Formats: sequence, structure tokens, C-alpha cells
Amino acid sequence: MATSVARRAEYAEATRRGLLDAARELFAADGYVDVSIDEICRRARVTKGALYHHFKDKRDLFAAVFEEVEREWADELAELVAEERDPLERIQIVGDAFLDACLDPARQRIMLLDGPSVVMWEELRQIDAGRGFGLIATLLTDAMDTGQLEPQPVGPLAHLMLGAMHEASLAIARDKDPVRARKRIGAALNRLVQGLAPR
Repeated sequence: MATSVARRAEYAEATRRGLLDAARELFAADGYVDVSIDEICRRARVTKGALYHHFKDKRDLFAAVFEEVEREWADELAELVAEERDPLERIQIVGDAFLDACLDPARQRIMLLDGPSVVMWEELRQIDAGRGFGLIATLLTDAMDTGQLEPQPVGPLAHLMLGAMHEASLAIARDKDPVRARKRIGAALNRLVQGLAPR
């Protein structure tokens, strides 16, 4: 009996994983609007019933894909600075890596172009609160503790920094020349961080 339950659980997880992988490929390539549930099911080799067993609808599936991509992105950024000891340099590394990642077509489509219009604002905030916001708040706190940034309440500053980075990412994704936009916005973001140094 236990073996049968375990096998069903494994099958269910494999089905869910297959749906996420198929949807992620299709959303990244064609965009949310142009991808149908039928197409996702064909790519994942499952029935519609299997999809609706795991997700309420296409938007729910997209939200799960979005959260997975965002989690991977935040984990990559955190890993990049894990060995760096200088807090200000860590902020610089994260900012540059964040903007570089905005040039990736799959991330552009899922997180920057489709995400804000498909996933509700409150959901976006909840997804980001424990990852992107948490990472930025930690980096800012460390830099203040070492005297590299002006001491101030971390929460409001982290929200402002995160908002600036989100706007920067959208500007890069929507520009006709994303590489040029990334360079210009990167320089502006660097000046913004430098302006937070103690007076």
C-alpha cells in the first residue's frame, strides 16, 4: 500500500514537472497570449484533465512558472555574492548581474513582458518579498554596518532600490537596442548606489 501511494505521488510530481517545463518553454518562445492549454498539454504529453488537476487554469500555470524563474534568478544572484566580503562590491555585483540577466530572451518574456500583465500585483509582491527584496535588504544592511552607506531605515531604501531595478529591467526589455539600454541604465544605477555613500 505504501509503495502504491509513493508511486502515485511520484507520478503526480512528474506530471506537474512536465507541465511546468513544457509551459516554460512555450511561454518563453511565444508569449503567454499565443500559447494555448492544448499546446501545453501536447508538449507535456498529458491530458487537459491532468493539467486541471495541478493548476486552476493557464494563468495559474503561468504564475507557477513565473515564481520558479524568479526563484532561480534570486538564487543565482545570491550565489554570485556568496564569496565576496566587501558589502559595496556585493551590491555592485548583484546590480550588474541583475541587469545582464534582463538581456536573456526567456527571462525578458516571462518575467518582464508578460509577468506584470498576467500575474496580479499582490502576487508579484508576495513572490518577490522573500527573495529579491530580502537579498537587497541584506546587502544594504551589511553596507551600512560597515559604514559604506549612510545609515538609514533599510526597509524603505530596499523598496526604492527594488523599484528602481524593476523599472530598469522593463526599460531594457522594451528598448529597441537592449544592449545599449543595459549599458546606460547600468551606469545610472552605479551612480545611484554611489550617491548613498556617507556624506
